[in-house]
Amino acid sequence: MSLGLYLHVPFCTSICNYCNFNRGLFDQEVKGRYVDALAEEIRVAGDGSPADTIFFGGGTPSLLDPPEVARLIARCRSGFDVPLDAEVTLEANPETLTLERLTGFREAGVTRLSVGVQSLQDGELHRLGRLHSAAKAREALAAARRAGFGNVSLDLMMWLPKQTVADWMTSVDEAAALGPDHLSLYLLELYPNAPLRDEMARRQWSLAPDDDAAEMYLMALERLDRAGYRQYEISNVARPGCEARHNLKYWSDGEWLGFGCGAHSTRRGVRWKNRSATEEYIAAVRGGGPLRTEERHLTAEERLEEALFTGLRLTAGVDRTAFALRYGVDPWERYGEALEPFVDQGLLVHGEGHVRLTREGMLLSHEIMVVFIGRAVR
Repeated sequence: MSLGLYLHVPFCTSICNYCNFNRGLFDQEVKGRYVDALAEEIRVAGDGSPADTIFFGGGTPSLLDPPEVARLIARCRSGFDVPLDAEVTLEANPETLTLERLTGFREAGVTRLSVGVQSLQDGELHRLGRLHSAAKAREALAAARRAGFGNVSLDLMMWLPKQTVADWMTSVDEAAALGPDHLSLYLLELYPNAPLRDEMARRQWSLAPDDDAAEMYLMALERLDRAGYRQYEISNVARPGCEARHNLKYWSDGEWLGFGCGAHSTRRGVRWKNRSATEEYIAAVRGGGPLRTEERHLTAEERLEEALFTGLRLTAGVDRTAFALRYGVDPWERYGEALEPFVDQGLLVHGEGHVRLTREGMLLSHEIMVVFIGRAVR
């Protein structure tokens, strides 16, 4: 099984008022030291294992310069057995992209671009604290095509402050008209101390009712079906053959190594996380100190549960035969009694060797999965 390699880049030119990722403001001097540390961590970890995806996540990885990206890709290739057709993804924000930089990223070895558009309406972008405009997002996609990128993904967010179903569908239609190869549709999640919470209270911005959020989800997927996209995961659609190969590792019981501050890894039944603070991470790499702050050896039961939980996120669901071969358990024989009520409600399908959620079931996926996983320990 080939690994996925995840490289975390924590820098942003500004901090969005809803974001809870491990990130900090951009500093040119710190960036240089961080790239050195990242390259060294990859060098030390390199063991020649097969790895067929590289993913630059963040933060805003497109704040790296193309030669820095090229250096890190080369280090991955020297430490791991990375095929020529590997998927190499770079997350990017529109305001950081010019034709020159995009051409540089393409020449550095990036094969797939994931652009954080979030909305194609300026009012919504302003309320989210984003630096780009809708026009800049359109320009960035056009420039990516001119630079030679044949695999471009756009992120969109629904259930935003003051957003109506009609507003959301306008963004969806405009995004589809731009012709990306992949789209990720996310529901806004506000963590407890998010600055956006305070601003919403201060300005009396409200979120649409829960029923509207469900309508946004279902209407968007139906519209994208008609536009030629295929849903393959709860939040993701793609043109045939353009599914995110790296992210599929997270949902199909794969393994990956994470490099950089706060990066997570899962390999051979062990899960761990690197130090989160950027300077602490750099110091640990330079000094040869321990990088891991959390490490957990998953039990056989935990691995089984997680494979079921993540597998149900995929529209294909869980293959009963493959699952039984790997874990010695037929998921329907073990959990079928608890899941029957969801089948009766049209939220879950059991048949043709698979257990999978329907599109309506994906709206209640957490409730279903909690029951599903909870039964595993009884």
